[in-house]
Amino acid sequence: MKPLILEHLELYPIESGRFMLDGGAMFGVVPKTLWSRQIPADDKNRIPMAMRCLLVKSMNTGRIYLVDNGSGNKFSEKMIGIYGLDYEHSDLISSLGQAGVQPEEVTDMVFSHLHFDHCGGTTEYDESGNLTEVFPNARYHVNKRHWETANHPNAREKASFFAENLEPIEKSGRLNLVNDRHTFEDGFTTLPMDGHTIGQQLPVLSDSKRTVIFAADLLPTFAHVPLPWVMGYDMVPVQTLEEKEAFLDEAVEKGWFLFLEHDASNEVITVKKEDRKFSMDRSLTLADIE
Repeated sequence: MKPLILEHLELYPIESGRFMLDGGAMFGVVPKTLWSRQIPADDKNRIPMAMRCLLVKSMNTGRIYLVDNGSGNKFSEKMIGIYGLDYEHSDLISSLGQAGVQPEEVTDMVFSHLHFDHCGGTTEYDESGNLTEVFPNARYHVNKRHWETANHPNAREKASFFAENLEPIEKSGRLNLVNDRHTFEDGFTTLPMDGHTIGQQLPVLSDSKRTVIFAADLLPTFAHVPLPWVMGYDMVPVQTLEEKEAFLDEAVEKGWFLFLEHDASNEVITVKKEDRKFSMDRSLTLADIE
């Protein structure tokens, strides 16, 4: 697997499986006649979604970071059917292996946020049915404000936080609560976004020439680039609109590369602005970036 090298940081895409979510929920008030032209739905009105994580190897510090880890494999058959979970396409451990990394070698788990499809791979059940940590040597980095949200969620967001994902993180003794705009090391910082969920943090990786941003659920797919195309899952949609506009203006101005976690067809995109409207410009992979 060929990485993107940003001076002392090596970046690898890590595919951890595919799943399906309701298209109406994914696009909120946007009519199906519009969003289905961009991402067609199946007979259950679901659209295909990636769970694409990001592996970062630091040649300066020797640290191995993993940004998010997918949904994991702790679902019942009923839930597998509801979400159309597909680990035949890819799985977390195999994808890490293709990048030359074993789970115990990961030193840092960086969570954009703690909804189940972003942190479920933290734990798994052993043969005796006990929860075990998949990354036993990693520190778990979570935005401080988001940790409070995840542990005291509102009624609407509660179903996205699973105890079997969160409790082992707290009990591990390796939880590190970070502030907004945290710096992990040179070239690796975070950008806070609160519209989808309070304290979502977008990892920002850069060198003197290029910037790659892990877009998480600010921009889950290329079809969410237009400003009004906001998920029904977002806690504060109007705030998402404001955050997106400021973010995309800067992305156009500075030529940012946006790494998409949930887009099943596009790994990285750039954006453009024409007649005051944003849209995808280029679709590429990390390995394509020069």
